[in-house]
Amino acid sequence: MEFDMKILIKNGRVVTPRGTCAADVLIEGSRIAQVGEGLSESGCNLYDAAGCLLFPGFIDAHTHLDMDNGVTVSSDDFETGTAAAVCGGTTTILDFATQDRGGTLAKALADWHTKSDGKASCDYGFHMAITDWNDEVSREIDGMAQAGVTSFKLYLAYDNLRLPDGQVYEVLKRVHQIGGIVGTHCENGDLINELAGELRRAGKLSPRYHPFARPDYVEAEAIARYCYIALAADAPVNIVHLSTRLGLEEARRARARGQQVYIETCPQYLMLDESLYEQPGFEAAKYVCSPPLRTAADRAALWDAISNNEVDTISTDHCGYNFKGQKELGRDDFMKIPNGMPGVEHRPAVLYTYGVEAGRMTEGQMAAMLSENTARLFGMYPQKGVVAPGADADIVVWDPSYSGVISVRTQHQNCDYTPLEGMAVHGRAKAVFLRGEQVVSDGEVIRAHRGAFVARGRSDLQR
Repeated sequence: MEFDMKILIKNGRVVTPRGTCAADVLIEGSRIAQVGEGLSESGCNLYDAAGCLLFPGFIDAHTHLDMDNGVTVSSDDFETGTAAAVCGGTTTILDFATQDRGGTLAKALADWHTKSDGKASCDYGFHMAITDWNDEVSREIDGMAQAGVTSFKLYLAYDNLRLPDGQVYEVLKRVHQIGGIVGTHCENGDLINELAGELRRAGKLSPRYHPFARPDYVEAEAIARYCYIALAADAPVNIVHLSTRLGLEEARRARARGQQVYIETCPQYLMLDESLYEQPGFEAAKYVCSPPLRTAADRAALWDAISNNEVDTISTDHCGYNFKGQKELGRDDFMKIPNGMPGVEHRPAVLYTYGVEAGRMTEGQMAAMLSENTARLFGMYPQKGVVAPGADADIVVWDPSYSGVISVRTQHQNCDYTPLEGMAVHGRAKAVFLRGEQVVSDGEVIRAHRGAFVARGRSDLQR
């Protein structure tokens, strides 16, 4: 969508991974025309960003909207989930189109377009989750690239989703041919099944036992195996939702061998820990996600990795289920609790407060891990992820003076709880521009359904 008007955002400070500087931003149509000090106001609508930071629109590369897990459907669809995302400053999401066993990738892509087109309030794209690999599916990879889908998802856990190691190897080689990237859920599915079975036979069925079925070594083993498969395939890889120190160490070993290994982590692994599973009654079910919440030591290790630029992207794995009626499906067996938590709305405020303000990351690192790195890795740079001439005018006017508290009563996420209830935050998206149009003011959507599909190209591998 193009606009004729010119908008000049004045008096702000533009944030990039390379530093923060005072600059005006001129928007012409849907793109950024100029960035610099003292730009002419002639013929422009003015937006005064005094006292504010200007971040590139944040990108969340890990959401599960309108996802049917076979028993129930995640509580946010593309209408509610993208509205919540853009309220927090996220201007692009990447969701997971998932192939049915025996089905085609083309059918999965068409299904996800049906779920999203015309409903989204931020821009969106899709990773393609491959659950069934054969020669016909391999031939579809070129078609996916032509359709703007250049990133793919594999699972090493979940019997209905995972591929055997030999097929993982084949997928990595095939996707590398088109300049794409494969992100993988790294947990050892066989071990999880055995550990969960032991807990069930012992009558240990409450939510507190969820992390016992998925201990840290289950993640670490899968990351090590995945990286060695990638070594054999001579392909770069992305590790999604890294949650443990042990897993981080395996990724470091692969990098030390010279491999291109990209790491994503999520706010829940930085802000919450496994003590929440010790709550009385069934309240702990709210925190059942996979991988599970980890120890305080794991959390500290991840923050250190962020400070040291070892983490490439921070996304949410947003997958909300209502406590009433959905999480309660597992009241008698923790393995039946739908796995996932909401988070797409609050990621920027949480990371600004407990990352930037707490001295664990800089403004530039926040711009890198929430915007530029993500755009590069997933074939959107320099269209997305940067405040620079020629880029889409996706801009977050960030007010660092704002103070608030996260609450289910004020969130836009379509879920009857938030795992971050009562958490104080500083800073918020005072205004959000999506391709040149202001779509959010003071934390509320003022123009809905302006999102468009983002066709992506080759991954821009930098590590």
